[in-house]
Amino acid sequence: MKIGVIGLGQMGVGMAANLVKAGHQVTVYNRTRAKAEPLVALGATAAASVAEACDGEAVVTMLADDEALEAVAFGDGGILAHLPKGAVHVSSSTIGVALAERLAAAHAEAGQRFVSAPVFGRPNVAAAGELFVVAAGAADAVAKMQPLFDAVGRQTFVVAETPQTANLVKLSGNFLIASVIESLGEAMALVAKGGVDRRQYLDLLTSTLFNAPVYKTYGGLVADRSFEPAGFAAPLGLKDIRLTLAAAEGLRVPLPLASLLRDRFLALLAQGGETLDWSAIGALAARDAGEG
Repeated sequence: MKIGVIGLGQMGVGMAANLVKAGHQVTVYNRTRAKAEPLVALGATAAASVAEACDGEAVVTMLADDEALEAVAFGDGGILAHLPKGAVHVSSSTIGVALAERLAAAHAEAGQRFVSAPVFGRPNVAAAGELFVVAAGAADAVAKMQPLFDAVGRQTFVVAETPQTANLVKLSGNFLIASVIESLGEAMALVAKGGVDRRQYLDLLTSTLFNAPVYKTYGGLVADRSFEPAGFAAPLGLKDIRLTLAAAEGLRVPLPLASLLRDRFLALLAQGGETLDWSAIGALAARDAGEG
């Protein structure tokens, strides 16, 4: 399949590489051209503009936030203006429900297809082609994109025919991950101040009550204070919690824990955590307890 990939951050570069390895004809675009060079070495073609990445059967976007996606989707030089009729825009970014609704409507008006397909997994998982894909859109459009999902992921979960539903599911999942990080940080602060080694405590937890990847991965980062380099930067964590709260407000669903997490991310950023992994909120409880 002839595919464009726009956005070559830590997640997008791994996804694009796996699409190339799966035999697809891949054109990549990133504002920083140098990020495309390793993919060109694998066999991809570097585009000089968004428009050049939109001349195939599909274009995949993996961008940091709503603003970045809006910038490449709308306007004279954007995806909507250049994607052929009948082609599919697959958005794998973690974006707001409202933007997904807007994109679905705009693509339909332009005679194009839109599929939301956000993913669960950190950059190392993306590089390994082991992401979990949450897809939503018209059934035939999702089915057409399945070879792409198979190339980048371990499993695809099709949740609805309305694209924004996938974004709601993704935001709810990130809210749960952040909740786990915060609760791990609080529990570790408690036992550490009582004289228990954090890593020993984590080994106990993950060998008994919480034998799950999210506890092992994020528990290890919190226990070891391993927050750099960031796999998912703290400002993005704040962004996702804000989007979760916006979706909840639209549906009139109170999320008290999400409000707490928003404040925890604000506290982390206020204390200079801009470049840290979002799991660094797990160290705040220890600071509050005077442990540093």
